[in-house]
Amino acid sequence: MENILDRIINMKKVEIARMKDTQEIIQGGSPFSKKSLIKSLSSETKMAIIAEFKRASPSKGVINTAITPVEQAKQYEKYGASAISVLTDHSFFQGSFVDLRNVKEAIQLPVLCKDFIIDPLQIDWAVASGADLILLIVAAMEESKLNELYQYAKKYNLEVLIEVHNLEELEKALKTGAKLIGLNNRNLKTFETSLDVTEQLGPIVKKSGVFLISESGIHVKEDVERVKQAGANGILVGEALMKSKNIKQHLTDYRLQLERVNQI
Repeated sequence: MENILDRIINMKKVEIARMKDTQEIIQGGSPFSKKSLIKSLSSETKMAIIAEFKRASPSKGVINTAITPVEQAKQYEKYGASAISVLTDHSFFQGSFVDLRNVKEAIQLPVLCKDFIIDPLQIDWAVASGADLILLIVAAMEESKLNELYQYAKKYNLEVLIEVHNLEELEKALKTGAKLIGLNNRNLKTFETSLDVTEQLGPIVKKSGVFLISESGIHVKEDVERVKQAGANGILVGEALMKSKNIKQHLTDYRLQLERVNQI
């Protein structure tokens, strides 16, 4: 039976075919200067926050369509976010590469292109739209494709956040040599969420010496404390911030003091 991730990937293949059939194929780099999340994590003494802009999701439906990406990103930057994540998937999250470019032009923080990337063409678009980082999801592709896309991104001097949900995926991610591993607390096949994912896999990530980002299912300070104890250097938060009536308070609550930082 087709699960949610399958539906997303199948639609992504259709979208990529359309992109390839148009004259709007973007290649040749970016007019924007690069910002490094890894560099900031290397000296960070508090929990880093990748604050996300997303209008909707398959599991929650419409989250917030009343604010623009630039308005939201500026609030994130003002109140202490370390980086901004922008959903560029349109079919399931109502995002676009235009959103990504607009945010990049408006702020000075690193910007993550959050999408279901399965083809180099999507990386071309991410680069041209100003991405400093991209997301690669192990569950969305074969290991050979993961390695291919990771190396393709490195040619553009992009940083790569590799997302995993279980030990098998984590082992594949670590073999790429990536310095950023995201533990997704949301199962992309069922969209059920549990911080147990970070608590179980976090110590393995930390032992490998790479930076750990805990993704999804983080709403209150107590959630941040749990993933901090599992070794997280940072968190990626979308829904809680998109619904927040007080972004400053949320971001302040999330910025917990860290005991130590990685040395890469």
